Amino acid sequence: MLARRSLARIAAQPSPLGAAPKNARNMATLREIELRLKSVKNIEKITKSMKMIASTKLAKAQRAMQSGKQYGLANSEIFQHALSETPAKRKLFIVVSSDKGLCGGIHSSVTKATRRAIANTEKPVESDSPIMVIGDKSKMQLSRVLAKNLAMSFNQIGRDIPTFADAAGVADLIVKSDVKYDGISIVYNKFISAVSYEPDVVEVVGENALKESAGFRAYEMEDDVTKDLAEFSLANAIYAALVEAHACEQSARRNAMDNASKNAKDMIDRLTMQYNRGRQAAITNELVDIITGASAL
Repeated sequence: MLARRSLARIAAQPSPLGAAPKNARNMATLREIELRLKSVKNIEKITKSMKMIASTKLAKAQRAMQSGKQYGLANSEIFQHALSETPAKRKLFIVVSSDKGLCGGIHSSVTKATRRAIANTEKPVESDSPIMVIGDKSKMQLSRVLAKNLAMSFNQIGRDIPTFADAAGVADLIVKSDVKYDGISIVYNKFISAVSYEPDVVEVVGENALKESAGFRAYEMEDDVTKDLAEFSLANAIYAALVEAHACEQSARRNAMDNASKNAKDMIDRLTMQYNRGRQAAITNELVDIITGASAL
């Protein structure tokens, strides 16, 4: 009996920490919404700034692309007279990507195009055809599915507008490598417009194909001439692909940041409305409590 009275007395006493107010849950929710709203506004500022930077870089990249295309046209004229009679079975795939992200699915597009080219049944190539990747993004993607094919990778290229020196350095390392191949295919993103691009493959004629072609066999040339021409043509093709892929990357990054800014604005509008509704509900509850207390007096 004494124990029961003691428990009743303890239960009747007020808590030393104080009872939580009725609108404590609403206050916590409003605080969370306010913090989330602030973080989304900061993200919107970042995405808008990145969009402006990408727009500026895109204009420079397009000018570089127009001048770089002339290198590709010069290669086309040479390759028209160096058609190979036998298709290459063991091709070297040069995948042009970059080290940076936040630009949509531009890296995935060249990765998928490379996988389709190796698995193509109409123009079959050896399943262990070597792959060389320019850029860490596509390298990471291809290492998951075609790790055995990866022969060499390059990074820190194209951080700014690519130059012919970058392409010549890549071509020199490819020629000096011990990788065996019959032909070369460059997989890159082709610039369609400021809002669209598509993966494309450019075939590059190697040294042996130049020697065996009918157009070159009609003339007497030293071996060094054919070798230098093949290396220079490879550097030209890589440079043309680099500048066009760089323009595609800047265009995709600008579009991605534009979409991110729009999504952030929509989220800010929804959170602002949710915050205002919660605030009005909390004020209404407080007024109801005040009026109820006044009526009780």
